[in-house]
This record gives sequence, C-alpha cells and structure tokens, in this order.
Amino acid sequence: MGLEIKTLQPQTKQRKIIHVDMDCFFAAVEMRDNPALRNIPIAIGGSPTGRGVLSTCNYEARKFGLRSAMSSAQALKLCPQVTFVRGSFDKYKKASAQMREIFERFTDLVEPLSLDEAYLDVTDCELFRGSATLIAQEIRRLIKAEINLTASAGVGPNKFIAKVASDWRKPDGLFVVTPDEAFNFAQALPVRKFPGVGKVTEAKLHDLGVKTGLDISRHELLINQCFGKSAKGLIRRSKGICFNSVCTHHERKSLSCERTFRSDLETFQELKDQIPLLLDEAVHRVMAWKEKKGPETLPYNMFVKVKSSDFTQVTQEKSFPFEFFDEVWQKGEVSTILLDELTKLLEMAYSKGLNTVRLIGMGFKFKSPFRTHEDELMRPYQLELFKEAV
Repeated sequence: MGLEIKTLQPQTKQRKIIHVDMDCFFAAVEMRDNPALRNIPIAIGGSPTGRGVLSTCNYEARKFGLRSAMSSAQALKLCPQVTFVRGSFDKYKKASAQMREIFERFTDLVEPLSLDEAYLDVTDCELFRGSATLIAQEIRRLIKAEINLTASAGVGPNKFIAKVASDWRKPDGLFVVTPDEAFNFAQALPVRKFPGVGKVTEAKLHDLGVKTGLDISRHELLINQCFGKSAKGLIRRSKGICFNSVCTHHERKSLSCERTFRSDLETFQELKDQIPLLLDEAVHRVMAWKEKKGPETLPYNMFVKVKSSDFTQVTQEKSFPFEFFDEVWQKGEVSTILLDELTKLLEMAYSKGLNTVRLIGMGFKFKSPFRTHEDELMRPYQLELFKEAV
C-alpha cells in the first residue's frame, strides 16, 4: 500500500476587528469643555443667517430631526431653541490624537476613517487573553477616563461586520458579533446598512423586492444582472463576508476645495469669475500635500461640482494624460490649456438646467502611473458617487 501524501494548507487565523466610533464627537467635545451646553440641543456649524451647514449635532438636537450636512437655516426651523457653536478644529484634532494613542496601546494596525472613528485589528493582541470584546471594553473605558468622552464600539470577524455592529447600541454601547453569528447577522440586515447603498440604490433594490441581506442571497442572479461588477460586493456582504484588511496607510485618491456663496450666483459669468480663486486654492493644497507627503501618485483627472439653490448637485469630470498636469505638479503653475478645460467642465455642469448656484467646487484625482488595468478592476466599486452625510 502506497503512502498517502497530504499537503498541509496554511491556516488563516480568524481575524478580530474592532470599529470604534465616537458619539457625536465635535458636539461631545464642546459639551465636555462647556457644561452650559450639556442637555440642550446644540449644533456645530455656521450661522443660520448665512449659508452655514452643520458638521454634527448632539443627540438632543437629533430628536428634532437635525443631522450632518443640513443647512443651519433649516436646522433653526426644525429646532428654534438650538444653540449654534462655531467649533474648534484644533480641539477636535487634539482629542483625536489622544484616542489614536490609546488605540496604539493595543495594536499597530489602526486605520482611522476620520477624526472620530477607526478600525483596529487586534488579532495578534495578547492583552486580556486575546479577547477582542474585553479589549474593546477597555478602550472605551480609557477614552472615558482619559479624554472624558464616550465611544461606541463594534466587534466582528471583519471590517464590514464590526462597523455595522458599532452602530447597534449607540450611544456609549458595545455590540459583538462572533464568527458563528456573522452570516445570520448579515442576512437580517436592511440593505441600507451595506457599504455604498444610499437612498437611490436602496430604492432600486426595494423596487426589485430586495430589502435585506437574505433577499440579496435569494436573488443573486437578479442582483448580478442589475448591478454589474458592484453586485459581487453586495452578495459577499449579504453572507457576512468581507476580505478588506485594516489598512494603516491610505493612498489619496483626490483633493479638492469648494466655496459656498452668501448670495446665489445667477449667471455663468459669475461662476466663471470664481474659477481663478478656486483653482489657486486647489493648487496650493496640492503643492502643500506633495511637499508634506511626497506621494507616488500623480494627477490624472480634473472635476468640478456645482450645487444649485435647491441643492441639486451636478459634477463634471475629465481625465487627461499625466503630462497635462506637469506645470501644476512640478511648479504649482496653471497653464492656459488647463484653465480652458476647467472652464469647459464648469460650463457643461452649469448647462444641465441648474437654478441659481449656491456652491462651486473643483479638484483633482490621483493615481499611480504604474497602476495596470488589472489593478483598476480590483478596486472596490461604489454604488453611489455622492452619499448622504451621516
């Protein structure tokens, strides 16, 4: 009898991911530093007499329907007693840095998503007997003890599950989904909880009779027919599967600037007059980022964004050879050709039937000159380009 030869396959260690999300972070910092703001509706943002927009608001204000990205004027209508706070970005950055220091006591694998939330991969952390649940509890305790703020956390076998779980018991809560529970947890989720599914995509799925992860699993053929390449991500996540690892370094994909006007712009000439100011600011940001980070990526695309007085938003973009941006990238100077192309993009956006204009934005997109077509196909697909701020 011959010998039976078995090939040993390397075993992949089950990942343990924590998603930490601060509770109404900017507002919480202001309430911490000014007790008079506690227990009353407050909103962080610009003045309601101008074109201010809310960055966030506390839970007392949210009871009245206030939310991020809402105009300050609308917020005041919904909640006349709301207190507006201009906010201090320096304070928020300091608190965020303190949080990051706490995270790094447990793992080097920290992926900040913004100032107030981050993923942590604690798979190899041996503290608390390697229990991700106990680690998350301790992180929340330390944030409260050292920074005097509260955080919610989700624990799961991957980033998708952990992020959804962190929202489950907000504010100041912890929710754990074990590997054995991940499939059933994802199957029960409303489709709006899936990454990239905003209002438009949710409505499209509902029209197909798809409202939960279970529905996605039951209608995989239909999902593939209607959503193309992005269907794969939906189907995977409906089964609780996510292969994305915690990334400690992000390659910048774009850089932009925008301006909201105190009074609406009514003609294209008024919009055109704003281009030099916007372009100057955008180029300044590009050069500052290049000097600080020394990126390996290069600009390849230019875009404009126009928002009308009724909040209808139109974007227009165009890709060019890397050489097209040489003067901007190498010297911080704007060529006549680049200025002409940007003007054309703005005109194309404006011609799409917009009313008077309240906001104009413009910027550049970046990618590595060595990226192949196959690399592009491996990038995650986003179902909606502009997602509502939450």
